[in-house]
Amino acid sequence: MEPEIALRHACMNLWFLIYIQMDRQRNKYRCTKDDTKKCHLRKKISGYMDRAENIKKYLDQEKEDGKYHKQIKIEENATGFSYESLFQEYLNETVTEVWIEDPYIRHTHQLYNFLRFCEMLIKKPCKVKTIHLLTSLDEGSRREQQSSGLREIKESLRKHGVLLELEYSSSIHDREIRFNNGWMIKIGRGLDYFKKAQGRFSLGYCDFDLRPCHETTVDIFHNKHTKKI
Repeated sequence: MEPEIALRHACMNLWFLIYIQMDRQRNKYRCTKDDTKKCHLRKKISGYMDRAENIKKYLDQEKEDGKYHKQIKIEENATGFSYESLFQEYLNETVTEVWIEDPYIRHTHQLYNFLRFCEMLIKKPCKVKTIHLLTSLDEGSRREQQSSGLREIKESLRKHGVLLELEYSSSIHDREIRFNNGWMIKIGRGLDYFKKAQGRFSLGYCDFDLRPCHETTVDIFHNKHTKKI
């Protein structure tokens, strides 16, 4: 790992640990009645807040400079990585346009993954108006099923005031998602990182936070100038 990236990861981990410590000190402060202890705890909390604010300023500057990079490693059979859990931190009311580049929005379960991702966008506080999808065409008889499924998703989105723009490429390999607030997420397996449910009535069939995942890596960047597909 490059030194700059390692430093950013260390800062993010430290920021998280500081907030844990600060929360513990606040709980102690609420429980104590001793004024001397309260004064001591106030100073400790203030110190943690100052350190957290300094780290936040550094990370904000990294975002402003387009250098922000966070990496999440999803282990084999890990749970807790639904689209909502993974993306909610990067979706806010400023997001109006989304670009998805994924060569494997073909088979039925992959179409359902894309539909689930679109549902998440509709439910979030963001006001998405346009979704761009760049994918590859399926082969043989399954091509019509793919086209039919995407047309149905497009029509359903239209009823919610969202335009789905479809584009196909035979040479696409990269998998990435961009929001027009500057966030870019690259997932090694694209949207297709969930394992098949063990059964129709098993946990994780409906709630994807409970669905086991394939091993993959998620890289998150921030850039002021989001490149359109």
